[in-house]
Amino acid sequence: MLLHLSTWQEVEVYLQQSKGIILPIGSTEQHGPTGLIGTDAICAEAIARGVGEATGAIVGPTINVGMALHHTAFPGTISLRPTTMIQLVRDYITCLAKAGFTKFYFINGHGGNIATLKAAFSETYAYLEDLQINNAQLVQCQVANWFMCSSVYKLAKELYGDQEGSHATPSEVALTQYVYPEAIKQVSFSPEVASGHKIYGASDFRVRYPDGRMGSNPGLATPEHGKQFYDLAVKELSNGYLEFVSPE
Repeated sequence: MLLHLSTWQEVEVYLQQSKGIILPIGSTEQHGPTGLIGTDAICAEAIARGVGEATGAIVGPTINVGMALHHTAFPGTISLRPTTMIQLVRDYITCLAKAGFTKFYFINGHGGNIATLKAAFSETYAYLEDLQINNAQLVQCQVANWFMCSSVYKLAKELYGDQEGSHATPSEVALTQYVYPEAIKQVSFSPEVASGHKIYGASDFRVRYPDGRMGSNPGLATPEHGKQFYDLAVKELSNGYLEFVSPE
């Protein structure tokens, strides 16, 4: 059930059965020579919809832009500041909490979002209590990173070994190839790929990682691999969501 394709009456009926909602969140940032700029949002959205179908949960609109300031030296990247993202997440949750939702399951596609999301949750709990919103004390948020699922991690290591890297990875590129086969990109990769550098500002990142990859070889990706990652992530996160919303 997709929130944006539902009516308010349908949401009202849903809330009589469940207080849980899935919110996909990603990023709009460079992903190397073959990775789509929307990779993180594409992956999060596809998996969130799969989890929604498997669990009967409602899925909110995808938050496509995240915290990716360190990628902004590459054309096409769009980023929120952490403070802006915190307010955005807080406002999303506040509106939905007023309607009666209390369990917010964020399916995340971008590692750079994790710290800001956790900060946003802390800010939101305090904000809702200050507003004295009904059931504010029942609101709970959880971030579920699809790329950190144990089954996904295991398969990525089996398929790619050390060439999985940590950004513009073959696993995430494979998933976008499965979702959008018409948008597959092919280029020749340099055998040299930077890795192991710490992340500071955007200009420094561009110098240290000139083609946008971080120790990865996305040339190994295939749509068939993407289907495998999709199935594994949907299964594992479906179990995670059901555990999250179950009565304690």
